[in-house]
Amino acid sequence: MSTLKFTDLQLEPTLQQSIDKLGYSDCTPIQAAVMPHIIEGKDVAGLAQTGTGKTAAFLIPLMDRILRAKNSSGTEVGEEQKQRSFGEWKAGQFILVLVPTRELAEQVYENIQKLSEFSGLKGYPIYGGTGYDKQKEALKSGLDFVVATPGRLIDLYKENFIDLKQVRAIVFDEADRMFDMGFKDDMKYILSRVPEKRQFLVFSATLNFDVLNTAYQFGAEPVEVDVSRDQAKAENVKDELFHVGHDEKPRYLLSLLKKVNPKQAIIFSNFKHNVERIAKFLNNNGIPAMAISSLITQAQRNRVLEQFKAENDQNILVATDVAARGLDIKGVDLVINYELPNDSETYVHRIGRTGRAGAEGRAFSFASDMDVEALARIEDYLKHKITIGWMEDSEFITEFQPFPREFENRGPRGPERRDRNNRQDRGPRGPRQGSDRPQRGDRGPRQDRPERSARPQQNQQRSQRDQNTRSQYPKSAHPHQRQQRPQHGQPRPQSPHPQGRPHHKPRHGQHQHSQRRPRQPAVLQKGLMAQIKNFFTGLFGKAKSN
Repeated sequence: MSTLKFTDLQLEPTLQQSIDKLGYSDCTPIQAAVMPHIIEGKDVAGLAQTGTGKTAAFLIPLMDRILRAKNSSGTEVGEEQKQRSFGEWKAGQFILVLVPTRELAEQVYENIQKLSEFSGLKGYPIYGGTGYDKQKEALKSGLDFVVATPGRLIDLYKENFIDLKQVRAIVFDEADRMFDMGFKDDMKYILSRVPEKRQFLVFSATLNFDVLNTAYQFGAEPVEVDVSRDQAKAENVKDELFHVGHDEKPRYLLSLLKKVNPKQAIIFSNFKHNVERIAKFLNNNGIPAMAISSLITQAQRNRVLEQFKAENDQNILVATDVAARGLDIKGVDLVINYELPNDSETYVHRIGRTGRAGAEGRAFSFASDMDVEALARIEDYLKHKITIGWMEDSEFITEFQPFPREFENRGPRGPERRDRNNRQDRGPRGPRQGSDRPQRGDRGPRQDRPERSARPQQNQQRSQRDQNTRSQYPKSAHPHQRQQRPQHGQPRPQSPHPQGRPHHKPRHGQHQHSQRRPRQPAVLQKGLMAQIKNFFTGLFGKAKSN
């Protein structure tokens, strides 16, 4: 079977000029299968593995249809020309491309810029995590392509910055991923507001029943094209599996990177908090690495991707599955799965980051006892066992910096938060918001207590006073200490309160037993008896004498 060439499609000259400059000559299988249908204006559901040119498969024929519609405006054209164009193209009309992630939106936008270099078609990415101003200005200026994530698109639609009635064709790229991420309701919301007469295109590596059912529900009748039925993954990617213990993974990672020495590599982890630890571990051992996950801002993610795409001697990106789809980065020659993904299709997407555009790629995966179930699902999906990798003892690194401990890089929840008072770069605190009260540094020392420098002297005086007080009273006089019974033959100690404790009459409503009268000390009882005896002796003694 002969290969379809782009020149065979008889595309618009300015579009063909951009294709020639990019060095494209032969169509990939998915491009050859779907582009003739799209040029004819049909709805298409295209299935193909990642890295096979799906983005260009829908951008090139849609651009050709727009250019033919604009160039034939106001002139009579033949039947074939009408069928290959969108017909009358009015100002404000556009193609809507929906994607699940910000990174994929940027990727599609970059392809639009490259393919429209000589035609003058304009596009712009619309996604969250960034400001609205530039996106609103771009929409006002007029666009031929709007590449958007569903959430930000709906926000701008509700603010009347975008008119969905002007959509001439709608494209769902990575549609199954959008369903997995919970965008099903958003997709239906958008489809219910675009015109019924519009071209419907859906592209993905896998197409589940919900995606096709949604397409049929909104009047689409797509031609199903599946070029991945006999191929679960790209044939030019060689993947190997290493059975290792969980604690052995850092050593294997360093050893493999030293052995292969890739120019560009992506290391995937299932856990976003583990990404920073892996990147730090590599940097600590002399291997430059960058981390990308949902824990960093969109601006930081853009900077990391720009640096990773730059041509350097060695670029290593540690990422979660946020980078597993849609990133068409040429030159990635190695992918490492630090943990096996739970989803079999995610494994295919991950290793598909290498071996793109016909180049040969390699992928290594680490499988510990926690990855057993995921490995079984992946091999069942691939319909074959993954080749077991092997390393010689001489290839292992023996001395290296240890892997960072857990929670070491978690920012405010880790030790950094507990030690925030010791930070040298903290700087002075500003005033409390909403308070006119002067700050501690401005109001001076408190007037109701001495300065810290005077406290030692005060404490010394208090200690001496307490010592003198204790010396005045025997231990038995203290109410919280138990009174000791004197030994036989020893005099009883004198009470500090010779008159005893006063007896208080119970308050109204209190029980009598709740106010127990304290027992009189024995020495006090003896003194009272002596006084009574002396009183009567004196009284009767005087009477007798009289």
